[in-house]
Amino acid sequence: MFGLFSKTYDPSWLIEAAKHVEDEYPWLSKALGNCTRSVSSSRYYVHFVSSWRANKRGSPWQFQENIILEDTIHGDVILDILSEHRVGGVEFLSRLLERP
Repeated sequence: MFGLFSKTYDPSWLIEAAKHVEDEYPWLSKALGNCTRSVSSSRYYVHFVSSWRANKRGSPWQFQENIILEDTIHGDVILDILSEHRVGGVEFLSRLLERP
């Protein structure tokens, strides 16, 4: 996925937050459970899938939709959902809105 610069990630807080939307997205908790390696591009975003050449033929990043999880332990977050119900990354909306 990322190789040398990736680090271990614990998605348990996301899995817990996904329980609030499991009626609409029954596959989401399992998809989040696969998010165990990450690269932080900033304090506002963590990638679980490389976005290099995003949405281009052959790229692992094929965007499908966003899912918002509200009131998580890190505030509101936006999940980038890719094809085949993969989670590409998480944006920390509350942090983004707080910045000066």
